[in-house]
Amino acid sequence: MTNKQQTKKQQYSGIGGQAVLEGVMMRNKNLVAVAVRKPDQEIEVEVEERHGLLEGTIWVKLPFVRGIFMFIDSMITGIQSLNYAASFYEDDEEEDTKNISPEKKARNEKIMMGITTAVSLVLAIGLFVVLPVFLTGLLRTGIRNDAFLALMEGLIRLSIFLIYISGISMMKDIRRLYQYHGAEHKCINCIERGKPLTVHYVKDSSRFHKRCGTSFIILVLLISIILFFFVRVDNPFMRVLVRIAMIPVVSGIAYELIRLAGRSDNIFVRLVSAPGMWLQHITTREPEDDMIEVAIASVEAVFDWRAYLHDKFGYDERDLEEY
Repeated sequence: MTNKQQTKKQQYSGIGGQAVLEGVMMRNKNLVAVAVRKPDQEIEVEVEERHGLLEGTIWVKLPFVRGIFMFIDSMITGIQSLNYAASFYEDDEEEDTKNISPEKKARNEKIMMGITTAVSLVLAIGLFVVLPVFLTGLLRTGIRNDAFLALMEGLIRLSIFLIYISGISMMKDIRRLYQYHGAEHKCINCIERGKPLTVHYVKDSSRFHKRCGTSFIILVLLISIILFFFVRVDNPFMRVLVRIAMIPVVSGIAYELIRLAGRSDNIFVRLVSAPGMWLQHITTREPEDDMIEVAIASVEAVFDWRAYLHDKFGYDERDLEEY
């Protein structure tokens, strides 16, 4: 490896991903790959072309507006990927469902995805919007300082999230999911640091990444504390509605910060990224070699890392032939 390859700073690759059940989803532009380690230990890779919400319109190009569309699109893609991965570990189908036509099966899957998305949104709103407002309301009888109550509401929301993340990390399946999350990050860091995408180099890469979905969520929570501190409503019902109405605003700001973090490395970016990087000590774990192999398969299905290393880090094509 040349000195140029060793010293050049991290380069933005544009790829991102998500851990799924016994696998990893990777996305590069409109290509999405889901690689899963099946029960027979073979790696299954599915690649699809998916287009985002309102793609090609001015709305997905406007700063602080595009974030909400990107968030919804990422959530839909994530749920689809999770469902695909889970299908390899479901029990055998009942006899009366085996003869369902592909068209009807696809329609049923879309219906189930819609229901899952709706239920997830309702639970998230209930847990992170309604519950903090309710708990803060209980404090109003003894505390009259609105600024302090607004701060308490934000801290309660943040505490609920941290307790939830820490609690589920004790589950065996979630621990494995966090390991695949670590494998996803390590693969992206490996190529963005100019290293060949092999198990050896991926193992030596960091499992922490600034463009993580965990970082996005923690930024949403922290930004909401600041915004809701200034936007105060006395009526509890209206307070909930205002919080829900401001979700696009908060998401838009968080997206722009995450986007900036992926392309810059200055003191401001490092400070903004610090909470998310810290939280990744919980949401990522060091992966096993076979998990790294799955993540590599997902990356290679949508991203030519050899061409990337050649263009961004000056690798000679002959040097890459051995990998």
